[in-house]
Amino acid sequence: MNSKQPPWVLDTSALFAMQDLPQEEAYATPGVIRELERHGDKRADLWGELLKVWDPSAASLKKVKEAASMSGDSTRVSPTDIEVIALALDLEAIIITDDYSIQNLAGYMGVPYRPASFKGITRIIKWKWRCAGCRRVFDKEVKECPVCGSELRSFRSKGD
Repeated sequence: MNSKQPPWVLDTSALFAMQDLPQEEAYATPGVIRELERHGDKRADLWGELLKVWDPSAASLKKVKEAASMSGDSTRVSPTDIEVIALALDLEAIIITDDYSIQNLAGYMGVPYRPASFKGITRIIKWKWRCAGCRRVFDKEVKECPVCGSELRSFRSKGD
């Protein structure tokens, strides 16, 4: 039996928190590093060679985008969030994040995650959209209601 701990994939919020993070090799995506740089943050430099920056595979990116569409998270996750979850899929890793949208989509996909410094989500939410005009409900986001042309607003589906 292999008792080796799965690798960690860190998102931007985990690097901002920098508490209770593993003292071993971890991974981040180029998008995470760009987000830190955009904020002038140098925390990733503190990891030195322990932080590996990898791109996720195209196949995993596609899986995450499809799952985001199914769960209703597609408007809530950024391209960097999608990268993080995809890399965790590729590496069979645990995501460290305080981002509730990443936690929700990862949970929906069965990808393990753990909060960096906040409590974390308590349940997975499936989102739906309701037309502001005719009140029809849609499982997937569309730009406008195909029936009346009004704006759609997201809401938690029943049971969530």
